[in-house]
Parts: sequence; C-alpha cells; structure tokens
Amino acid sequence: MGKTPNPGLQEAGVLDSLNNAPISFFHLRAAFTAGMGFFTDAYDLFIIGSALVYIKPEWHLGSTQIAFLGSISLVAAFLGAFIFGRLADLVGRKRIYGMEALLMVIGGLACAFAPSFIWLLVFRVILGVGIGGDYPMSAVLMAEYANAKKRGALTSMVFGMQGLGLAFGPVVALVLEASGLPSDLIWRIMLGLGALPPLAVLYLRRTMPESPRYKVLVRGDVGEAANDIATYSYGQVRPTGTANTRPNRISLRDMLSNPKFLMLILGTGGAWFLNDYAFYGNAISTPEIIKLLAPSSSQLTGSAWAFIVFAIFAIPGYLASIFFMDAVGHRRLQVIGFGAMALAFAAIALVPGITHEVAPFLLLYGISFFFIEFGPNCTTFVMPAEVFPTSIRTTGHGMAAGIGKFGAFVGTFVFPFISAAGGVKGAMLFSAGVSVLGVLLTMATLPEPSGKTLEEIGGEPAGRDVSLAKPAVI
Repeated sequence: MGKTPNPGLQEAGVLDSLNNAPISFFHLRAAFTAGMGFFTDAYDLFIIGSALVYIKPEWHLGSTQIAFLGSISLVAAFLGAFIFGRLADLVGRKRIYGMEALLMVIGGLACAFAPSFIWLLVFRVILGVGIGGDYPMSAVLMAEYANAKKRGALTSMVFGMQGLGLAFGPVVALVLEASGLPSDLIWRIMLGLGALPPLAVLYLRRTMPESPRYKVLVRGDVGEAANDIATYSYGQVRPTGTANTRPNRISLRDMLSNPKFLMLILGTGGAWFLNDYAFYGNAISTPEIIKLLAPSSSQLTGSAWAFIVFAIFAIPGYLASIFFMDAVGHRRLQVIGFGAMALAFAAIALVPGITHEVAPFLLLYGISFFFIEFGPNCTTFVMPAEVFPTSIRTTGHGMAAGIGKFGAFVGTFVFPFISAAGGVKGAMLFSAGVSVLGVLLTMATLPEPSGKTLEEIGGEPAGRDVSLAKPAVI
C-alpha cells in the first residue's frame, strides 16, 4: 500500500505553487475580466456629471435633486460592497462572480430609458449596488490568483482600468456634444453605453475558476484546488494529490470582536473614505470647478479640459502604480500619495492667483490627480485584499470599499456646497486637510504587505515565507 498523503504538506504545496507561480496568460485574462468592471465603474460614476448638464434643464431639476442623482450610486455602492463581500466569503467567490456585473448591465440600460427623475434615481441605485459588489469580488479574486511578488501589480492592473474609464467619459461627452444630436438623446446614450463593457465580460466572469486559496483554507478542498491550479497554469504547476484538510472559517462575530481586525477595518476603510472624498469630490465636480475658474468657457471646452487632466496626469498615475507599487511598497506608496496630494491641494488654495489662471491651476490640479492614482486610489483597493485572512477577505474588503464609497458620496454631495461657500480655494484647502489625515491614519493602522504571502500577512498556519518556498513545477 502507498503512503497516505499528508494533508498539511499538500496544503502548503498548493499555496507555495500559487505564491511562486510565474505570471501566465491566465493571470492576464483574469485581470482583463475583472478590469472591465472597473472601466465601467469609473465611466458610470463619472459620466453622470456630464449627463446632468442636459438632464437638469430638461427635467427642471433643483440643486438637491442634482446632488442626489450625482451621488446616489455611491450610497448604493456602499451597500453592494458589504452584501457581495460577505456573500463571497460564505458561499464562495465563483458563485457570486458575475452577478454584480449583471446588475451593472441592467442598471446601465435602465438608466438610458428612464422616464422621470424618480425612475432614474431608482436605476442609479441598481447600478450602484452592482458597482459596489464589483470591488471586493474583483480585488480579492485577483489577489488570490496572484503570486506574492507581483500581487500588487496584478491587482493594480485591474484597478488601473478605472483610468481608461475616466478618460473614456470625457471622450464620449466631447463626441456627443459635437454631434448635434438632441440633448435628450445625448444624455441617454451617455448613460446607456455603460452597460456594454460588463456585458462583454459576463460570460468570462461566470467561467472563471474558484479561488484555490478559498478552496484550501476555507473549504479544505486541497486536492480539488491542486487540480484547478494544474488546469489553468498550462502545465507549469503539478497537482499535489487529493487529500483534504479541516475547513477554517472566522465568523462575522469573531471578526468584529477582534481588535486586530477592527484596526484593519479602520485603517483600510478610513483611508479609502478619505481618498474617495478627495478623488470623487474633485473628479465629479471637475466641470463645475472649471466653470468657477473660467465662467465664460463652454461645456465643450470644460469636457476637453477634463479629458486633458485625466489623460495626461491620471492615466500615467495608474501605470506608475502597476509598475512600481511592489518595488516601493504598498503602505509606503499610500503615504507618499496622500502627502503629495496634500501639497498640491494646499498650493492651489494658498498660492496667490492660481485659481484665476487656467494653465497653472490645471498643472497643480493634474499633479494632484497623478498622485491620487500613483498612491491611495490604487493602494486603498489593493491592501484590503491582502491584510485579512482568507475566510473574511472579501468581507473585510467589502467593508473597506463600502466605507470608501460612503466617503465618495460625502465628497460628491458636500464638495459643491464647500465650493459655493468658500470657492475653489476653500474646497482645495479642505481636500488638503483630508489628505494629511490619510497620511496619519495609514501610518498608525496598516502593516506593509508588499513582498509577503497572503497567508503570512493574514497569520494563517499554512503560510510560509515566499523566500523559502519552492514551486511545484515541471
């Protein structure tokens, strides 16, 4: 008779294979499949600013109605992140993955055909729930598929698609505004286009395999996880057997009563809240900020300037995060980004004449966007997918994302009122203070996860230092 497989050794073998596996076509496919959701998230959340220019006079909306339409999806995203995050830990990532994309398709198409303000508000809620659910699902799946050394780059690659969505919105607005189409048709096309990207990847999402880490560490299905890895690693990783281990789950009650996890929720969620206040408050309000800066400028000019800021500053920031996050360190990059944001916002507010000259304002404003992307906008997405144990990873990420989206709601809703009361200077000075808080909170609450395995960071028994682990390759 042969020897009985040792489940503990097989568990470690599967995890070592994941932590050391070279980047393959599967990883790039997973990043594209997840990233198209974030392209849509960015487009849907930010295109509403351009659409409202046409909706407002057509439906005779007041300032409160405009504020709700601009921000209601962010409140719904708060709920979606919590709900989908918890469900993915309870029933598995694969069973949930794709459902949030379906909600984005339904919500986007419905918005395009909304007959009234109330119905558009309802459809933006449906859309927002799907957007919120996309955050924990895509981030955690990508982090759990990734190896230890390039986890930050691969997960940032997913989030980096947000940059293309940001740039695509102003392009759509420019094309439609120059087309001569009726205004009623322009805003409906703007909103309806957001349904196409998640529809394109819906099949891919439903066919993605379950996270091997979830199978091993939560369900105890070591053999099944090993066979899955061998299937999608294209012969690079050898199956390690069929033995199973004891499932390991942390309950929600245990999570919320553990000081360590509460500190991680405070750190990841709090930093995300502060970042999203500054990011969404500024980005969605960019057309209004440009109007304050240059009252005589046309809507077409405002859209062009917004595109220039996103294309020249924001997209390079996303790319820099992908290429340098793992080398700099995820926590360290978040501190650097918040610090640079604080300096840029403070300079706009305090340097005389900046808010009356288009070129110097757009330069500093663009620098703030570069460091938002090359910093907390990417790192606040990546780190919650790293610092929690496997059985509560999507729950923790969902909580952080939900708190972050609430910050985005606050920024979107409050920013116009701060701008109206204190002008551009007052809004920028407040954003500078928010960024300083981000530096302090990150330094006080979060560990540095860069270069470590997920199991090592989460304190899970099967985790081993990646420098000592040897992949099972053939």
